[in-house]
This record gives sequence, structure tokens and C-alpha cells, in this order.
Amino acid sequence: MASIPASGYPSCLMREEETSTEADFGFRRVPEAAKAPLVRAVFDSVASRYDLMNDLMSAGIHRWWKEAMVAWLNPRPGQRLVDVAGGTGDIGGRALPRLIAREGGGVIVCDANPRMLEIGRARALDDGILNGIEFLCGDAERLPFADRSFDLYTIAFGLRNVTRLDRALAEARRVLRPGGRFMCLEFTPSVGPALQPLYDLYSFRVLPLLGRIVTGDGDAYTYLVESIRRFPPQDTLCAMIAEAGLERPKFRDLTGGVAALHSAWRL
Repeated sequence: MASIPASGYPSCLMREEETSTEADFGFRRVPEAAKAPLVRAVFDSVASRYDLMNDLMSAGIHRWWKEAMVAWLNPRPGQRLVDVAGGTGDIGGRALPRLIAREGGGVIVCDANPRMLEIGRARALDDGILNGIEFLCGDAERLPFADRSFDLYTIAFGLRNVTRLDRALAEARRVLRPGGRFMCLEFTPSVGPALQPLYDLYSFRVLPLLGRIVTGDGDAYTYLVESIRRFPPQDTLCAMIAEAGLERPKFRDLTGGVAALHSAWRL
């Protein structure tokens, strides 16, 4: 298992250039260059309790969503997967047994947050996983991989945190080989009208309170909820995926539209 080079930590968040344009950071508008450091600070703050919070705030349902993601992805022995914004390695760890059934298969978990990667690597070691998975610090908008390096690209609950969604999607296409599969798991900005009032109450009242109790940082979970509401709806995201050059985009709603899976191909 490859370690994370300490010298690479700051550079993984660098941008090629700073601009005067703005980006959403939750409901706030901030300079584009400021968003990545702000997002990193959010995940630095909650990293040690991130997986616990996922279980608490979803009543464990996120585990089923991730299993559904890997099942639809259908990884095959010998394929190479890059799990972008992979954090502590939930998706990569689920896919790994299928991939390493044949020589050449494996996973790279790529995330901009070093602390999340450290936790994921330690957890893999605790589980006795020594081969087939690497943890690497990198920016979803400027991935540190050659063109056509992977058979599979996944991103779970990370796409809404990038500064430029179009750049991240273009990078996904770039690193996929012809015939490669793209898959995204993400929360959706709205649910059915009957559930919306309860969903709003839970999102804006309960989650920040739970975050403050469990992680000591309620503001981080206020941002996470706000970032969900700013994210494109399912059909709009399909159109953006197609604009990035990925083909046959489609989506499946999960748990009444609370989350959705998007799939596409590089053909």
C-alpha cells in the first residue's frame, strides 16, 4: 500500500491561476480561489468523526447507497479504478475485492484532504488490506494521472464540493480509457413535495445540531446541507456530464430522491 507523500500536501490544492470570478460555498459566494481551502477546512474539522456522522445522519442508509453504486458499476477483475474525493476509502474498499481477483486490478483513492486519506489508509491497514489500494492526495479538477489511465472513475458525495464542476467532469473523461465507466453518487437538492418540509427541518435544524454534538463543528454540516441545495438537479447534471464528452448519461434515484446515482461512459 502506497503512503501519502507529506511534501505533496500543499500542492494538491493549488490552482493553475487565480481569477476574480466567484463560486458557491454553501449559500455564500466566495472568490473562486478561496473555495478549495474553505472546503479543506471543513473536512479537516470533521475528519476524525466523518464516518460516524455518515452513519448517524443517514441512519446507516449511506452504506446501502454505496453498495448500490458498486453493484451498478459492476467492477471486473483486472480493472483499474480511481475513486476521486474518495476520503476514507469507502467506495474503493467495497470495489477492491472484485478488482484484485486478477493481476493488474486495483484502486487509487484520490482526495484533496490529507487527513481523510490518513484515516482511510490506517483503516485499510487495520482491516489487513496491504495490496491493491493506494491513497493519493490530488485535486478533482487537475488529477495527477496520465490520460486514459483507468477503466473506472467513481466520485461519491464529492462532486458538489469542487470549485468548477465542468473541469472535474472533463478530468473524469480525460483519465478514463475508451470504454471506461463514470459513476457519481450524490445528494439531490430536493425531494418530493410531501417530504420537502420534513427534509428541510431535518437538514437545516437537526443535522447541524448533530454535527456540533458529534464533531464539535455544526457550521461544517450547515455548509454540507447548503452545498446540497446548490447542487444541480438530476437531469441538469446529466446534461453537464454529456457536455463534458461522456456518453449515455443516466441516473437512478435512491430513497425517494434523497440521493441519486449518475452513470456515463467514455466511448
